Amino acid sequence: MPASRLRTIGFLVALLLVAVGIWNFMQPIPAVAATSSGLSQYVITGTPPTLPWPSTGAAAVGASGLGLIATSGDVSPVPAASAAKVMTALVLLADKPITGGNLGPTLIISDQDVATYAADLADQQSVVPVVAGEQLNEYQALEALLIPSGNNIAETLARWDAGSVSTFVARMNQRAASLHLTKTTFADPAGVSTQTVSTPTDLVALGMAAMQQDVLAQIVGTPQTTLPVAGLVYNVNGALGQRGIIGIKTGVNAGATFLFAASATVDGQPLTLFGCVMGQPTLAMAFDAADALIRTMQGSLKMRPIFSRGDVVGAYDTVWGSHANLVATRDLTMVEWPGMIVHEQLQTTTPVVDGPVASGTPAGTLHVVLGDQQGDVPLVTSGSLDPPGLVWRLSRINW
Repeated sequence: MPASRLRTIGFLVALLLVAVGIWNFMQPIPAVAATSSGLSQYVITGTPPTLPWPSTGAAAVGASGLGLIATSGDVSPVPAASAAKVMTALVLLADKPITGGNLGPTLIISDQDVATYAADLADQQSVVPVVAGEQLNEYQALEALLIPSGNNIAETLARWDAGSVSTFVARMNQRAASLHLTKTTFADPAGVSTQTVSTPTDLVALGMAAMQQDVLAQIVGTPQTTLPVAGLVYNVNGALGQRGIIGIKTGVNAGATFLFAASATVDGQPLTLFGCVMGQPTLAMAFDAADALIRTMQGSLKMRPIFSRGDVVGAYDTVWGSHANLVATRDLTMVEWPGMIVHEQLQTTTPVVDGPVASGTPAGTLHVVLGDQQGDVPLVTSGSLDPPGLVWRLSRINW
């Protein structure tokens, strides 16, 4: 081959290499995605404790933050009895909130309310005496509903709030649906009807929602109160104050029900335990079943450090060889129960390293879910990320 032709070919090859180099150099520097150094989900180690479930009926337990922990089994709905009054109170407080230390609007007892009281009394139901013209503020009415468990007060509140009992019951079922109480149906506001049914799992969820209402939590934890006409009345929750129990509601209808909340301290941190036992022969047996469950839960729950400040949770690795760890900037502690699942998800930025990224640069968060608990740990880079060098930018083919 003539030398001139070789020179031409060489020139064209060199020109092509220069063109490719220029083209490579002009291409955008790729963004860097983070990789996790841990699993996206894992199971809390340890063997779940054997809970002392009642020998009859059914039960469920949970804890603040964790949500539902365990149930004695998937059961069919049974009469909820006066536990239904917890939903009555929730609906009323949603429609007529009590805030800022006030006692809410005033209702006046009507002749219809007195007739309801008389009929319920004749039927030997749980009632609170009322007279026509009696004035009760909303707080007092809720006390009459929840402390001595006045069935007649439930109907009075339903009419006062919604205009009719049927309209109010419809609102109760709407709220049940919003709380995902899929096995709960309300047929009346007091729980007298055997068609007002639920399960322990649903009632634990209801109890958790109820205790988030400060007014409701305060009332169900009150041992006694004085009402204008009824005078001194006592809380029908005979277990109140024992084993840390701070509420919530008892009921008897085709079996005894006890929906309970108890304060506890776990590894120095305050916690609220929740539970419900249904279908018990007597309330005393329901109280005993709750006591046994609370004792076991207190000994089994732990506060677990999920992450500590400085822990490496992921990294940035560039295709040109630069590396920086992602580290937690604070501790994250959650309450745990053996066998539950921890979910982790990196939610990080994807930087374009067209210049040095200094150590300590914010890089997003690690989102952690354990039961109903959620936490976000802010992350920063540990070590700097360097931009690609000239040789890499000129010689890359396709990245």
